[in-house]
Amino acid sequence: MLKNYKCENEKMSLDDYLKLYKYVRDNMIHPEWLGTFTKEEIEEILLTGEKIWLYYDNKNLVCSMFYMPIEKKILLKHNVDLEENFVGSLGPIMVSPDYVGHGLQREMMNVLVNYCRSINKKYIFTKVCSDNVYSLNNMLKCDFKVVDQYINERGSNTALIKKLEK
Repeated sequence: MLKNYKCENEKMSLDDYLKLYKYVRDNMIHPEWLGTFTKEEIEEILLTGEKIWLYYDNKNLVCSMFYMPIEKKILLKHNVDLEENFVGSLGPIMVSPDYVGHGLQREMMNVLVNYCRSINKKYIFTKVCSDNVYSLNNMLKCDFKVVDQYINERGSNTALIKKLEK
């Protein structure tokens, strides 16, 4: 359960985030599912309203989630005709292989829902590699709806949106 772990999101260590990111990617059968970000890209992204939650079990890195604002052109590219100021985006979400199977991804999505509500978002947009059935199923169980399916350099992908209830 997420409540058993310490969460850093205001003074989050980017170096710790990158350690978790590397550890997760290095232990994935399909690391392309997670995509790639450099430290510099993340630093730049964090300057424009993004937020990262990083969870610890004592000093062990457990899981992380990345909130990002979204641009209208990205929404339209994926058949979503909504104003960007009403939509937040779930970026990379990951769980250490040492903690997989405990429902942490879905719990983090609930944290994101509450955060998005607190900043007056009405929807959450995300993309998942279609072959990543665990993440895709978690999104669907959390009431995300498929809005687009497409192919890119990472393979087959699914774009999803969730309408936030009041």
